Amino acid sequence: MGNSHFHKLPNQNHWVQAIHTAVKGRVRYKVNGLYHSEALKKYLESRLLEEEIILQASANSYTGNILVIFHPDKSLNTIALLIQDILLDYRQKSSKSPASGAVITESNLDSFGTKENTAAVVGNNRYGYDSAVLPQISMQRQLNQTGSQLIPVLGAVGVLVCGTGLLYAYNLDEAILLLIQRLHTPLRDRIMLGITFMGDPLVMLLSSLGLAISPLFYNRRREATILGIAGVGATLLNCLMKLLFGRARPALWKHIIKVGQHSFPSGHAMVSIVIYGFIGYILAKQFPEWRFWIYDLTIVLIAAIGLSRLYLGVHWLTDVTAGYAAGLVWLIACILSLELQQKYRSLQAG
Repeated sequence: MGNSHFHKLPNQNHWVQAIHTAVKGRVRYKVNGLYHSEALKKYLESRLLEEEIILQASANSYTGNILVIFHPDKSLNTIALLIQDILLDYRQKSSKSPASGAVITESNLDSFGTKENTAAVVGNNRYGYDSAVLPQISMQRQLNQTGSQLIPVLGAVGVLVCGTGLLYAYNLDEAILLLIQRLHTPLRDRIMLGITFMGDPLVMLLSSLGLAISPLFYNRRREATILGIAGVGATLLNCLMKLLFGRARPALWKHIIKVGQHSFPSGHAMVSIVIYGFIGYILAKQFPEWRFWIYDLTIVLIAAIGLSRLYLGVHWLTDVTAGYAAGLVWLIACILSLELQQKYRSLQAG
């Protein structure tokens, strides 16, 4: 929770007031007229999500607040002025088309300003879209944006699949494990045991389910649901693939941990990239100014878990790379499911 600060814009009649501004790129506004106005809530979310600088917008008609996550290089006043423009445009459209879906009551109209302000708005509408078309435009733009962001991830899947095939074709698994064995020391053994515990599928599954029902996700039911599905789905898919391929684990030296019978693909690699990857994605959206640190730390953690399985000699390298590839595919499916749900909600708002 940030400190409550109120930043009033000149000549705005206190329509938009910023609160909880402690985190750069993330602000909560009190919007006059939003309280108990579901139509304005939907219109605000739809119009804000259409803007390139807005990463996320979530309005609450019960509190009259709207949470906006935006590019950190933009100022609070820029976002507040954008919201004010949308409010003006909403009022104009509502007064012209009282029978349309964006209808507000006379009392809400009064809370937006005076009769003189209404006349001033007529020449101020810089948007030429019909309100019914706006959610569709927003949805298409964000789907395109999500698709472009997933292109590098799909490329990584292709690299992992090709790498797995080449490693298997040239029979390099055993040579790589024997090379890693030379790095063994008692201290490194303890470190790797700690890292591999962080990637244990059962531990991560229980953690993801616990996190999904925790207060941290109280106002994020969709994210919590997808997180639970991601964890359960990754675990079940891994078990199914292990039974399908039935590959034996490496036995080049005595294992210092207990493991199951089958090896391909690595459950630690597959489940860790799904759960930690999804959590990292949510955190990066929530705190865009820290997204590069979040992504970097997530990648380092996932890579360390895979390395620990090789160090402990319980997986071939192809097990780990295949686990990453399968996990990435499932992670993409979960993220797309979340994005499509959010875009469908925006479309329904229209």
